[in-house]
Amino acid sequence: MASETESMSVSYYIGRHLQNLTFGQHPDGSWGIAQTPEQAEAMGFMAIHLDTMGFSVGLGLIFLGLFRLAASGATAGVPGAWQNFVEMVLDFIDDVVSSTFPHKVGYVAPMALTIFIWVFLMNLMDLVPVDWIPGLMKSEAVGLPAFKIVPTTDVNITLGLAIGVFALVIAASIIAKGVKGFIGELALHPFPSKLLIPLNLLIELSTLLAKPLSLGMRLFANLYAAEMIFILIAALLFGAGSIALFLLGGFAHWAWAVFHILVVPLQAFIFSVLAVVYLASAYEVEEEH
Repeated sequence: MASETESMSVSYYIGRHLQNLTFGQHPDGSWGIAQTPEQAEAMGFMAIHLDTMGFSVGLGLIFLGLFRLAASGATAGVPGAWQNFVEMVLDFIDDVVSSTFPHKVGYVAPMALTIFIWVFLMNLMDLVPVDWIPGLMKSEAVGLPAFKIVPTTDVNITLGLAIGVFALVIAASIIAKGVKGFIGELALHPFPSKLLIPLNLLIELSTLLAKPLSLGMRLFANLYAAEMIFILIAALLFGAGSIALFLLGGFAHWAWAVFHILVVPLQAFIFSVLAVVYLASAYEVEEEH
């Protein structure tokens, strides 16, 4: 009986960490915050994840503020530590864009920088111990029913970013080839015969739509899996019945956090580079035709 109770407690612990703070319309027509996962699901597509939105917007504002601080305090003399760091990041992103995007388009490097830093900051929240902020927000002092702090573990954020990149890719294709050229590329490639237009559209539209889907799901899957491992390790500590198990869980948490220091910037870099590669392909196709 004790084992069953402990299992239920651990399951409840994990489930609470996977639930977003959701605001939406209840089935009875009233608006409010979902108290259970079932209520959140019943709110449907138009519900808003307040924790995800708050942290993603807040981290975006922090990014803008920090880089604005470096720009306003920039000097031609001996730069400070923060200016040096920002310039190093700018040079790094500029080199990456120059090596993957051969066209002269002014917005690509700023876009790549924005994506890299913003996604990096959102991923970085994964290194905050899983019980610190969520535990505080769900305590009796605050009383929120659920709270998550890693925006990139929410598929709405990752697919939202990917759709934004996808819109830029479509716009770049139309600017480079014109509306007629863009439609012609979809309808007459890879087979130039008009009889095979339906097949061409099926192939090209599938390829086109796969880009934002794979871009968003890759980031979501990696960060969600990483956060899930942190939660499972925390659950091991939560249900530890011996000092040895507690120490094992503590070591596992430390080891995974050290490894995750590499995952956080790597996933941000991959997302940023793929966005640049997709934009480059939109222009390269124009040259081939």
